[in-house]
Amino acid sequence: MVIRSFAALAAALKASPPLCPAVAGADDAATLEALAEALAQGLIRGAILAGDADRIAALLPPALAPHVSLHPAATAAEAAAGAVAAIRAGAADVLVKGSVDSAAYLRAVVARETGLRASDVLSNVTLAEMPSVPRLIGATDNGIVVLPTLAQKRAILANAVPLFRGLGVQPLRVAAIAASEKLHPGQPATTDAAALRDEAAAGDSTLLVDGPFGYDVALSPAAAAKKGFAASPVAGQADLILFPSIEAGNATVKAWKLHGQARTASIVLGARVPVLLNSRADGAEQRRLGLLLAAAVRAGQEGGA
Repeated sequence: MVIRSFAALAAALKASPPLCPAVAGADDAATLEALAEALAQGLIRGAILAGDADRIAALLPPALAPHVSLHPAATAAEAAAGAVAAIRAGAADVLVKGSVDSAAYLRAVVARETGLRASDVLSNVTLAEMPSVPRLIGATDNGIVVLPTLAQKRAILANAVPLFRGLGVQPLRVAAIAASEKLHPGQPATTDAAALRDEAAAGDSTLLVDGPFGYDVALSPAAAAKKGFAASPVAGQADLILFPSIEAGNATVKAWKLHGQARTASIVLGARVPVLLNSRADGAEQRRLGLLLAAAVRAGQEGGA
């Protein structure tokens, strides 16, 4: 079954084992609220909270308190390292960013001897649910890789496969975006798109990649037909949009939220476990939805939701 909404994903995961997040900088009200909601819904069984113990205790929702383990930390670096250590020890299975700054958080994730890196590339995927698209639509990379090379784009797509498998999306239809649908040697987005398309066609059936496409061709069947791409297995029906730069991806996702009335959730892939890297502007709902994506990744790694 293909999952087309966050509500459908929550329903599909009801029978799955609950998660145990490790939170770096858990002295954050929105994060603790999200954990309390996730606990009430059976999405998590408890949490490991690293950070300022006094502030965490003051903010901790009463219903969550019996289900957490506090790991005091005096600095952001200590909190991030403590949460990562809990993952490495097998005490938790998803990493969550609370009040710590992103730089300290990601340094702990990628640390050579003590971190969580599994792939050569960490990448961010944001999923959006919005009225104008009849499915969950993904954007990558909109948060970590600034100007991905062709090799990095391969890794970014490989990172995304378990998430979409957990959503029942097989094969994963990827539209590689560029400013032109024609190949131009001076525009790497076009030549990279063509290379990824050809590699996917010659590989297994996990990925269907096509491009270079404009944004309209990726999502609009009418635009795809008008521009001569009606026969493409991806045009007009992409599940994931691969952007040529972090600026393009980031701006598009913000436009989805601002102009498209989108509900969104984001996740970092390529580590040993799913990693949640929330924006300071994200509320409790987006953080809870991020935990849903983490559960979907685990389901995809195990073969499906």
